[in-house]
Amino acid sequence: MKQPSSLSAEASEKELYALLHISPEASDEEIRRAYRQWAQVYHPDKYQDHQMKDIATENFQRIREAYEILTDEYKRVTSGLELGPKLNKLEEIKEELEKLRRQKEEEKLSAHTRTTGSLLANISLPQYLEGGGIMRGMAMSSDVQSQLSKRNTVAMGGNLAVTGNSGTAAASALLRHQLSSVSTVEIMATAGLRALIGVQTSRHLSIHSTGTTGIAVSLRDGSVNLSNTWTRQLSETSTGNIQLVLGAESNIAVGWQKKDEKNSASGELKFGSSSFGASAHYTHWFSSKSHGRVAGRVGSTDLEFEIGGGRRISNFSTLRMLYTIGIQGISWRFELLRGGQKLVIPVLLSRELNILIAMGALMTPSSLYFLLKKFVAKPYYLRKEKQKSLENKEKSATQVREAREAAEKAQKLLQNVSNRKRNRQVEAGGLVIIKALYGSSKAFKRVAEIRVANDIASEVLDVTIPLNFLVNDSGQLKLHKGIKKSGIMGFCDPCPGEPKQLFLEYTFNGQEHQALSDDLEEVLIPEEGRRL
Repeated sequence: MKQPSSLSAEASEKELYALLHISPEASDEEIRRAYRQWAQVYHPDKYQDHQMKDIATENFQRIREAYEILTDEYKRVTSGLELGPKLNKLEEIKEELEKLRRQKEEEKLSAHTRTTGSLLANISLPQYLEGGGIMRGMAMSSDVQSQLSKRNTVAMGGNLAVTGNSGTAAASALLRHQLSSVSTVEIMATAGLRALIGVQTSRHLSIHSTGTTGIAVSLRDGSVNLSNTWTRQLSETSTGNIQLVLGAESNIAVGWQKKDEKNSASGELKFGSSSFGASAHYTHWFSSKSHGRVAGRVGSTDLEFEIGGGRRISNFSTLRMLYTIGIQGISWRFELLRGGQKLVIPVLLSRELNILIAMGALMTPSSLYFLLKKFVAKPYYLRKEKQKSLENKEKSATQVREAREAAEKAQKLLQNVSNRKRNRQVEAGGLVIIKALYGSSKAFKRVAEIRVANDIASEVLDVTIPLNFLVNDSGQLKLHKGIKKSGIMGFCDPCPGEPKQLFLEYTFNGQEHQALSDDLEEVLIPEEGRRL
């Protein structure tokens, strides 16, 4: 059965049931009875030897705390069951609470402060073939938005662009104040080539519509621009908007956007006093990781068609490859998005609309993407995953070693009673556990003869002693369903994070049997197993 990726509160609670060897549906009386039985084995007063007394004290404390937690709702919470991992000491609980507090503060800070940025490297092959440099220009931008209070947000940004021997720069600042639950006002200013100052206010006109009005004044020539925008929700997944701008560049624009789980589309028509234009795009998500995109623009100064797609290459990164053909030429466009940052590399292939270049450029990105994925990206992430796995094993090595030592100590106190129970079952021809191993499912699959396999010793734990101890007076062994066996007294987790199984070799009525069960699977023997 597949293992959970992390230990939940429910799983922690079930470990306590495993420790007392009771069902999750056990009554308070059954919990008390189980506690008394285990206390008879692990009570420190039973042992004179100092080493054995220390082992008994340690395990008796585990049993007592499990009993108290399962029978006391307050301790059930303060024990850390609601925090995730099982916490055994007050210091550990305080440390975990402090860790959670710091984590929430960091999340709160990151939620209130958001940064975005982009870097553009413009490449031109025609320019390079003509003897010039391969770089047409570069540009970079950065923006920071921070929520100062519940009603106030500030945003600052800047950009720098270089083309040939000339360059431009600009900076901007914006303050947004929420006047009420339905209206906001924004004050903004920019410095640079288009220096201006402006004010904009927005208000929800109804449940489905919003109106925005703004005024901007140029600091260079004093010209004024007025703008009005009306936005309305057309359906659950689509919106429409109309924008009217009056000023030096007067225009009216009508737009539409639609987005659902698999598709995203938008379109806009724009008519100005000296220009017109139309644009549209459509994106389809083939899966949670990959998508395709088609876009086009046409107008008095623009004619362009774009096709391409992208793929999520990690939890935080997406790679896009786009092919563009238009009146400005034929080009590729590569984009790498990670978090709020973007790297954009446009590559101009030709300034002319040559059909051969157009067809070749259309086919080449697909081949390039395949080669990058097969020989660069995939090997890189395989190496990264392997390295991560090795690091996790190194980190957990100490924890596993300590857990094994604790399990072996617990088994030492069970051994005498376990041997007596085993001998009684041998005399009666009942259930006798000959060999029991608990550990990695992969390890059991690698060996043909489990009972003689020594090469998997580091991945499994011998649990013969505790299972013979758990055989009841009726000659039956029962391990409850839905409970990780690593929580059973005398067990531990020899391979954290990996699926685990329990191998049993036993005799019943003089006949030998084998059984292999998943970690959360119920075990009930005697039952019919595979005859040796």
